[in-house]
Amino acid sequence: MKMSIEVECTPEEARRFLGLPDLSPLNDRLVEAVAERMEDNMNALRPDQFVKTWFETGAQAQDTFMRLMDASLRSAAPPAKK
Repeated sequence: MKMSIEVECTPEEARRFLGLPDLSPLNDRLVEAVAERMEDNMNALRPDQFVKTWFETGAQAQDTFMRLMDASLRSAAPPAKK
């Protein structure tokens, strides 16, 4: 024997009938948080912001590299004669 039951209802009605919790507020907050993060990331990728960050980091990295090389050369050099 084969039986088919067809039920027409909205997702909200089905959720209530099955006793599932309403997660709409949580979903709305999650979507809002994701949108905020995406916007922040998009602002970081603006050409002017990207170049500014790149040059600041580049200057710091170059300074750190120069100090590292200077320290290496000082430690490898023979002691000065007096």
